[in-house]
Amino acid sequence: MSTHNIEQQRKDWDTYFMDIAYMVATRSRCPRRHVGSVLVQGKKLLGTAYNGAPMGAKDCLEAGCMITEEFEIQLVGSQETVVKKQRCIRTIHAEQNLLLFTDRADREGATVYVTDQPCWTCANMLANSGIVEIVFHRSYSKDSEKVFSLMEQQQITIRQLTNYEPPEQAVTDVNS
Repeated sequence: MSTHNIEQQRKDWDTYFMDIAYMVATRSRCPRRHVGSVLVQGKKLLGTAYNGAPMGAKDCLEAGCMITEEFEIQLVGSQETVVKKQRCIRTIHAEQNLLLFTDRADREGATVYVTDQPCWTCANMLANSGIVEIVFHRSYSKDSEKVFSLMEQQQITIRQLTNYEPPEQAVTDVNS
């Protein structure tokens, strides 16, 4: 096989690191969504994390989801609209776990690859973490506008991989 053919088969860095994030997500035991995140400095992998209950605590598969409902007023044009959000409060998000289990010095100037666009809380935490870029695959429309605005204010690049296909063995059948 020629060197040219090998190079054509080789994955680009975004695909490579997002594949790893999806494989990390397979560790999640959340019945609603499996999320994985990866911390990268240059081309060096520095940490991985997934969403789930705190270590040693019963997870959602064992004890059920702890769903809370929140209501938020959003301005659509000149019309105020009430948006209902449901979220599980048993779960620590993948991005939060990544920040808990990596060092600040490693995060300075780094990129986070995450299977899903960060929620508002995770975006706030990432904005203070020292990272300079967030790359995600699946959108999270409930917080999208706020998250993109925050990242622009913080001069953190955030981008979606739109033509990406997760590895077949990492695709899970969970609710969104």
